[in-house]
Amino acid sequence: MFEQLGLIGCGLMGGSFALACKRAGLVQRVVGYSKSPSTTERARQMGVIDVEAPSALLAVAGADLVLLAVPVAATGATLKAIRHLVTPQTLVMDVGSTKQDVVLAAQDALRERFGSFVPAHPIAGREVAGVEHADAALYRGAQVILTPTERTLTTQLQRATNLWRALGCRVSSMSPEAHDRGLAAVSHLPHLLAFAMMGAINTQDDADRLLAMAGPGFRDFTRIAAADPVLWRDVLLANREQVLEQSQHFAAALEQLQHAMRAGDTQLLQDLITLASTSRARWRLGDAALPTDH
Repeated sequence: MFEQLGLIGCGLMGGSFALACKRAGLVQRVVGYSKSPSTTERARQMGVIDVEAPSALLAVAGADLVLLAVPVAATGATLKAIRHLVTPQTLVMDVGSTKQDVVLAAQDALRERFGSFVPAHPIAGREVAGVEHADAALYRGAQVILTPTERTLTTQLQRATNLWRALGCRVSSMSPEAHDRGLAAVSHLPHLLAFAMMGAINTQDDADRLLAMAGPGFRDFTRIAAADPVLWRDVLLANREQVLEQSQHFAAALEQLQHAMRAGDTQLLQDLITLASTSRARWRLGDAALPTDH
């Protein structure tokens, strides 16, 4: 399908994408660039990329498919660096978990070439980072949300959709605003809460003893607190308005539970827990299909 993938960012997400494309026979060659030369070299040694590029621009030279797998805050600068080699035939995507900021940065950086950019968010990942954890199966079965705008070329949107589907993904489409609100509720706020939970334990003098008592429930709840600090710093700041709005919904729900406990209201407390338990039992990952515009 593509002759050359220009991969900018050879970590977990970018490396896994390259491996998946290779396994599916979707690309003939992968040229990669990372800010750290040692990462790029390691990616080549592992067979994630075929050629090391000394710059983002040179990684894109000759590529008909470009993937940005960089922190969302670096999107604008990265796209500006490669702009002159982006053509209407070049499919450019990202994998960032916020979209309104990415779209604005892409519009400013790519200008008249913006139509070639299809913002994408594969909802997949791990708590570990680095190309050494790259896995060709990372995206298989994953939900991928595309957030095209009215300026996105229809041909590029279709190519992006076909590509992710060929990797075994479930593809849907929505506006950048709807994406950021939804992800704030089901991903960004949960990460914030996990960070806060670990912070609450760490502020106590007997933190080590408390952690020694923790079981599977605490492990599962705080698993995502082990995520990449730089990545999540950028995500939370980029989507701060939506995350803060969702945090108010959480605070209100927590206040209800606290009120029932303070009042010793057994029935109210049980009703609130039952409602949460029932809705969680009904929910199954991947059961509901997201709407699509194409």
